[in-house]
Amino acid sequence: MAIILRLDRVMADRKISLNDLAQKVGIANVNLSNIKTGKVSAIRFSTLNAICDVLDCQPGDLLEFKREEETDSAK
Repeated sequence: MAIILRLDRVMADRKISLNDLAQKVGIANVNLSNIKTGKVSAIRFSTLNAICDVLDCQPGDLLEFKREEETDSAK
């Protein structure tokens, strides 16, 4: 996938644990863990808003676009 989640990096910078962030955001630990590890294909704007509010960051701090490499067969 071309979108990379950087929640783990921002959490480390803010020195906040998964449990603390999950509690403050109001979502289950397992759901936040899936976001943190990139095991999701979508995220609700309300969840993204809550995470950004708690971590005092912008969505761009959490999401990164990385262009996928072209394969030889696609040329």
